[in-house]
Amino acid sequence: MARIYIPYGTTEGQTAKIAQYISDVVQAHGHHAETADIKQSGDAIPDGYDAVIVGASVHLGKHEDYVRDFVRANSDVLKRLPSALFSVSLAAHGDTENAESYVENFEAETGWRPAQVGLFGGALLYTQYGFIKRHVMKKIASDKGTLDTDTSRDYVYTEWDGVKRFAEDFLSSL
Repeated sequence: MARIYIPYGTTEGQTAKIAQYISDVVQAHGHHAETADIKQSGDAIPDGYDAVIVGASVHLGKHEDYVRDFVRANSDVLKRLPSALFSVSLAAHGDTENAESYVENFEAETGWRPAQVGLFGGALLYTQYGFIKRHVMKKIASDKGTLDTDTSRDYVYTEWDGVKRFAEDFLSSL
């Protein structure tokens, strides 16, 4: 039985949901998994884990600074243990080239090259946004030409089957 740590950074909550889903998949396969919001759990990977899966969301074209700092602070552990990254963005829903460039920039900033990377679509949570953010996000979605712009509802672009495959592939590599 492997013990897997799943630290993540999230702004609107979709990355947290994906981290929890990965944890559920890991546990369903008989392993131990623990998720941790990096903002609340501190900047160190606790001892006793066999592998790490880091999650980060993208806003304004880059991953959260505090996730970058977490990865830098834990570089030795991430290079020593089996580790993976999952990146959550709207670009991962139909604009894979941009989603991949976000990860490439993150890798360049941190010096960490995870053995496995998952690119997952995020969510447009219009009903949870304030007035200004709702209209800014609608403009961004409209400019992309492919995303939904009805602000009276939310849209989730995460492909859960892909998240499950990512977790199972990671487990099979251990």
